Amino acid sequence: MIAALLMSGVTADVSGTSTASQSHTAIVLLLLVLLGTVLLIGAALAAVVRGYLRKRNASALARRGRPLGEARGARLFQSPIFHCPNRWLAVKSNNPQAVQKALGLHNPTPCSWTEGMARVSDQKLFVSPPVNGWVLVVGSLLPDSSEDVDACFRFLHRLSRELGEVQFFSVNRAVGHHAWARFEKGRVLRGYAWAGETLWNQGIKTWGERKLGLKCFAYFEGEPRAHFAQFEPVRANAEKVLSLASLWSVDPTSVDDSMLTDVFGITGDLSQARPR
Repeated sequence: MIAALLMSGVTADVSGTSTASQSHTAIVLLLLVLLGTVLLIGAALAAVVRGYLRKRNASALARRGRPLGEARGARLFQSPIFHCPNRWLAVKSNNPQAVQKALGLHNPTPCSWTEGMARVSDQKLFVSPPVNGWVLVVGSLLPDSSEDVDACFRFLHRLSRELGEVQFFSVNRAVGHHAWARFEKGRVLRGYAWAGETLWNQGIKTWGERKLGLKCFAYFEGEPRAHFAQFEPVRANAEKVLSLASLWSVDPTSVDDSMLTDVFGITGDLSQARPR
């Protein structure tokens, strides 16, 4: 009888251990199922977001009239870092430090594109990271051709002798003033500036200007100081400066900051580096 009781106790222990083991296995399996479900939901959401972003970029490209295959190369997207600046340079280079040195900026500070644009002020320039082989320079103290076209010419001439190809763009939609120029190794390829009258018209009209139908007036052509609101060709020119920049180099409003998050540009003080 004692032996029977002992055998009964052993059987109960084995049964209890087996039940506990089965419960533990069931819990582990349940947790694995929950984890798998969470991962699947996360993957599905990520796919939905990627699809939405792809569709949004495709719509933006379609509105701009560009082939979809150019999306990555042209860095186009729906939310530009900044709207059209008043003045900017495009330097054919992949070296922002070389551009910063040629400009003579003091207190250079590495920063992201978004931070750099936020720091631009009357005493600072922002030198961008490379964008498709071009470095953009933005700042209100870049030379203003409408105020002193000769100073603008000297500045671009000096800079291009040091850096190679340098492009300049300026637009003031409030009054219709606009300008664009291309220099290469100190040589003027093209220069045009209008501020109530033609201030600069040098070089042969480029393919991009002809494609966009830009009207470039000769010196003393048209009514002097005509208000751009009554002067359709002038207004059209001002609206197409960004398009010309896109054909020549880079449209600054098309740059995608999300693709440049790990690449830094430079801000610097302009107090000791005014155009000369």
